[in-house]
Amino acid sequence: MAPSAQLSGGGDPKAKVEVSDLWVKNSSKLTATKSDRGLYPTTGESDGKEAEPLLPDRVEKSVKEEVKQLVRSRSAKQFTWVLLLKAHKAAGCVAWLGYAIASLFKNLGARLSEDDQEDDEEEEEDDYEGLNARPSQRLLWTLRVLSVLSLALLAFEVLSHSSELEWEFQLHNPTKHVMPLIASVTAYFHSITQDWVTIRTKYIAPPLQWFANACIYLFLVQTVDRLVLCVGCIWINIMGIKPRCQPLAPYDPEEAGQSYPMVLVQIPMCNEREVYDQSIGAACKLEWPRERMLIQVLDDSSDDEIQKLIEAECLMWQQRGYPIVYRHRIIRTGYKAGNLQSGMSCEYVRKYEFVAIFDADFQPKPDFLKLTVPHFKDNPDVALVQARWNFVNKDENLLTKLQTINLRFHFEVEQQVNGALINFFGFNGTAGVWRITALEESGGWMDRTTVEDMDIAVRAHLKGWRFLFLNDVEAMCELPESYEAFRKQQHRWHSGPMQLFRLCLPDIITAKIAVWKKLNMIFLFFLLRKMILPFYSFMLFCIILPLTMFVPEAQLPLWVVCYIPGIMSLLNVLPSPKYFPFMIPYLLFENTMSVTKFQAMIAGLFQLKSAHEWVVTKKTGRATDADQPLATTASEPMGTLKPSKSVVDIPRPSTPPSAFTRTASEGMLNVRIEDQLKVKIEEPLLTTAPKSMEAITQSKPTGRKLYKNELALALLLLVAAARSLLTVAGMHFYFLLFQGFTFLIVALDLISDRQ
Repeated sequence: MAPSAQLSGGGDPKAKVEVSDLWVKNSSKLTATKSDRGLYPTTGESDGKEAEPLLPDRVEKSVKEEVKQLVRSRSAKQFTWVLLLKAHKAAGCVAWLGYAIASLFKNLGARLSEDDQEDDEEEEEDDYEGLNARPSQRLLWTLRVLSVLSLALLAFEVLSHSSELEWEFQLHNPTKHVMPLIASVTAYFHSITQDWVTIRTKYIAPPLQWFANACIYLFLVQTVDRLVLCVGCIWINIMGIKPRCQPLAPYDPEEAGQSYPMVLVQIPMCNEREVYDQSIGAACKLEWPRERMLIQVLDDSSDDEIQKLIEAECLMWQQRGYPIVYRHRIIRTGYKAGNLQSGMSCEYVRKYEFVAIFDADFQPKPDFLKLTVPHFKDNPDVALVQARWNFVNKDENLLTKLQTINLRFHFEVEQQVNGALINFFGFNGTAGVWRITALEESGGWMDRTTVEDMDIAVRAHLKGWRFLFLNDVEAMCELPESYEAFRKQQHRWHSGPMQLFRLCLPDIITAKIAVWKKLNMIFLFFLLRKMILPFYSFMLFCIILPLTMFVPEAQLPLWVVCYIPGIMSLLNVLPSPKYFPFMIPYLLFENTMSVTKFQAMIAGLFQLKSAHEWVVTKKTGRATDADQPLATTASEPMGTLKPSKSVVDIPRPSTPPSAFTRTASEGMLNVRIEDQLKVKIEEPLLTTAPKSMEAITQSKPTGRKLYKNELALALLLLVAAARSLLTVAGMHFYFLLFQGFTFLIVALDLISDRQ
């Protein structure tokens, strides 16, 4: 029957109509009319009479769907272009990733080939056999064994997983024909897998879980300590608690002894070619009466050329009337502690009441002494006033930014809270002013450890002396810009406290101080912050976590792996809001540095050879933005001493060398200390050495190093991340992946500038 016949008076209104023959303009007035081509919808009236709607509901719905499909088809080409662009970007990312991986392996191979020669040279110098082996070598071999075992276990787990799938297939499809060899291999792997699961469940998982729980408890204790420090810092800032003192009165030469005591400024240095002039110039610009101050440059340089440069710098400032002496030891024993003690042994030091100490890279502001020395007045029990550090190169590279986060928390939170609440903290070795009486009463500088600053602070605290920390007084200094220099510095900073703990523990127990002070020093100052922190950080996140991927019966909760470390990292970044985007890199880098800190802690605790190594931190000599040429713009401080007419004879020494020969150490100046310091040289004996870069012999640049401990841990963590995919470990996988890549970046020395 034709469509026209179907729509006649006797036609069925529910007759089937093809959707492709419909066109909708207004669905609310949809009607049907006759046409030569069949049925078409239209609107309005037909033959003067109102047409009745003839389309059923299902046809109307089909028409609407067809219209929607037509609308979608309009943007089909646009959608195709979007997909093509996405595919192009994805292809570019894949190509870049492939190039990066290829470059990474190429760089790794080059580093390994270069490092083999260095290993041969080291093996000729050191004996690594038995207990005489260096701890770094023993740790390296341990990490290598763990990495090889992890690779073997990963391969075994993959094969076992495949065999288990085949085994389940055979169990569920017994009628399927399987080759006898494949069936026997599958059964063999299934048996080995069951035995391995039994062994790790009964013998490996329990002790591993117990050790993990112990590290978690230590982690929680350290977290509570960090939270208490942060709460204390907030409370101190809200309440405005800080050391206060009366400002200095205007300088009066007749009454200078009351407001302006005698101050000795010591600048110890050793082969500091890059920064010696900055520290000497900054010390000479200190605003303090010249007749009430003496600058003592303690040079332990072994390079004759550097000695002459420093000597010439001192002579230049001396000729301008500044009270400065140059002292060089012939026999350089005791490192920095021996150098400082040598300077304190001079006869003229008895006339001085306080000593300010600055390392060679420190540039104190001119008002430093004005802001620190007055705190000793009316506080006879105060031995030390410590200032905060600030950094001239904090934004130089990623390494310096991460160091800034760590050190700002140390000073603005830890040191400030300890100074305000318990009046005790570790002396930072520089940017501090000591009462000379307290130094002498505490035994002076000792070279028994590599942390002579912490040593003298502990001994002074046991004698009952108090310390003050000034968070609003700062001294500019330089951060290590290379990972090698930073690594050596951290090794010294973390091995020395363990040496000191062994030596001072009997003295702490028998000291005549409050019991709570003894407990604070033993459990918080030494054990928790110096030993437990690097121990659990290394063991928990670098050893236990990857092992739990191969022993899934022992588990680390997600809050231990991600949430609590994230909170800890956030707390560390709070004093440096500018570096908030580096919170995650800081967390990963701190875990990476736990290898060096753990190794140093073990070396110091067991008195290994590396614990006694002292390496001067390499510097670049960056000046502050506000620095000007000190030789031409040095302002004349108050109390300028007019040069006298007398001539000081300066003979070169001919006496035989001794450990602390004063004549040899001060041969250049041979300064006489009378009622006041009088310095005048009419005939300079030493021509100022040229300081241009052309006149200075440049050291041969060294390439990037390869750090094998970090490389072995990178392999272990990345293999563990791959293993975690078999158990769908979630966030554990991402943590292991990013931590492994962080170790790899550090191992290839890519975190710092090329030196």
